[in-house]
Amino acid sequence: MKIRYLILLCVLIVSPMAAQPRTTTNRNLQLPRIAKAKPRNIVFILTDDHRYDALGFLKSQAFIETPNLDAMAGNGVYLKNAFVTTALCSPSRASILTGMYAHQHRVVDNNNPVPNDLVFVSQYLQRAGYETAMIGKWHMGGEKDDPQRGFDHWVSFKGQGTYLPNPNGLNVNGKRVPQKGYITDELTDYALEWLGNRRGGKPFMLYLSHKGVHADFVPADRHKDKAENLPFVAPLTMNPDNVKDAPMWVRNQRNSWHGVDFPYHSDLNIEAYFKRYAETLRSVDDSVGRVMEWLKQSGKLEETLVIYMGDNGFAFGEHGLIDKRTAYEESMRVPMLAQCPQLFKGGTTSDKVVANIDIAPTMLEAAGLQTPKHMAGRSFISVAQGKAVEWRAGLLYEYYWERNFPQTPTLHALRGERYKYIHVHGLWDADELYDLQNDPLESVNLIFSQAHEAIVKQMNEQLFDVLRQTQGLYIPLYPDRGGSNRLRRKGGSKEAGFPPQFIRDKGLTNQQHR
Repeated sequence: MKIRYLILLCVLIVSPMAAQPRTTTNRNLQLPRIAKAKPRNIVFILTDDHRYDALGFLKSQAFIETPNLDAMAGNGVYLKNAFVTTALCSPSRASILTGMYAHQHRVVDNNNPVPNDLVFVSQYLQRAGYETAMIGKWHMGGEKDDPQRGFDHWVSFKGQGTYLPNPNGLNVNGKRVPQKGYITDELTDYALEWLGNRRGGKPFMLYLSHKGVHADFVPADRHKDKAENLPFVAPLTMNPDNVKDAPMWVRNQRNSWHGVDFPYHSDLNIEAYFKRYAETLRSVDDSVGRVMEWLKQSGKLEETLVIYMGDNGFAFGEHGLIDKRTAYEESMRVPMLAQCPQLFKGGTTSDKVVANIDIAPTMLEAAGLQTPKHMAGRSFISVAQGKAVEWRAGLLYEYYWERNFPQTPTLHALRGERYKYIHVHGLWDADELYDLQNDPLESVNLIFSQAHEAIVKQMNEQLFDVLRQTQGLYIPLYPDRGGSNRLRRKGGSKEAGFPPQFIRDKGLTNQQHR
């Protein structure tokens, strides 16, 4: 089989993170400027657990309605192949703000502290003269909501926060204030208030980070029951008969906290759950519309770079799973939209592979600043403009096992233009290979296919090349924090057996073992 199209890492290789300090001195924060570049305003809107196909114009489910996001795609660029390098809240958010992989920034889970020497893109922008605001969900370093470095204005809440008012309230510039109403609307109010109260000619960067659409989903009153009577199409891979050669850990996860047989150790109805998610998403869409309208009314719409994305995806039954963390498309792929009439032609679709690690470099280019060498990502402005630039053909994915959710093992993957290779660590189990062109649902694991042995070998070598070059040949280890959701349902799906390819009825020679 010819595998010339798999030579993807010639442009996947990122700037290696050299063994240099990540200190926050003013000297290190002052980046070289791009010649003749004019700093432009930046609005970055992040939503939680927004899966890639939950956009109205994609028509993946009849109950998904996102008119304002649809309009943003029509007036800007739809980056259809957008991914996160770790499908988990804190690691993904850290990658967004630093331009680095999780093994580089070391925020590998939702519980442990953020390194004190980690530099956020907001610090570079602040040093370059920007006014910066973080409004919404921070969720890095545990339950903290204290103001963080690099932001002039701060509105946040502890941990995941709540959709409706709770006793913890909000942290507004270091002071506790009550949460007054539905969180998505209230965060948008704070964002528009900050934008409207700004004085002077400084450029601004607004980071509007919604709680929506994280579980448990609570729609705004105006959106409740809007999806109730609309049809639901169950994913084909929810039925195990439609999946071939899935690893044992995936088959076992069906009967777990993150599986369809015992979701959250309950009798949760997946269809009803997905519909509540869609109803909750509508208020996020409303928020986008309000922000865009403010930019229009203030005369700043043409010049402002607005980026929308999800921090990771979410499965609703695919592969028999719910939640994220895995390297499947529903988990690692996210919606991403960019609008700036001065930069992009409206109605553009880009099929290039972009990622969360590209957000910080893109912001820096919009600010007229050069990307520091330690960042693994690259600005996607030229890609979104449709320019013929050398670009990656694949992406590294990583997830590190959590004791809190022991169903998903440590995973590393390469997501190429055609093939995806998933490498499991620390388990006696099978790896995975999927032909995304012929099998976009990732239903047939080709890891045992003799016809694909050369592809598996090459992608395995490429995977470890990337990890080596980005100093990722280690497994982060932190103290245990929190409990463990490890139960299985009695009478649910049975424990998976070893794949038949692992079974022999006689001994093997040394050569066969190799």
